[in-house]
Amino acid sequence: MIATSGVYKSFGQFLTVKREERRISLREFSRQLGVSAPYMTEVEKDRAAPLMPERLSRAAEILDLSKEERSEMYDIVGKQKDGIAPDLPEYIKGKEYVSVALRTARDLGAGEADWNKFIEELKKRKG
Repeated sequence: MIATSGVYKSFGQFLTVKREERRISLREFSRQLGVSAPYMTEVEKDRAAPLMPERLSRAAEILDLSKEERSEMYDIVGKQKDGIAPDLPEYIKGKEYVSVALRTARDLGAGEADWNKFIEELKKRKG
């Protein structure tokens, strides 16, 4: 089944919850991320845009996010920016077959069940 985020209303909320779960102070998190604490406060309160991809990656490291949590974080940021998750453009760029696959799925009206089947087939190959 395709994972979708519905638990967190925003990136700021996600970040705050994960930071607090790890018992990292805002000041310490900001220091490790290389930004000011006031700026991080604005991000967590959703008064500043979500972090740029490089800082998202660093935030995930600091917070020791699982693979699933990282994906959820990227999906939240993508939705909040009304775009795609920021970890995907580099994978999509320059790979014509990805664009062909997406257009084919779109043109054929592929739904969640179709994509779940495709994902399961790929996972079987891995291992």
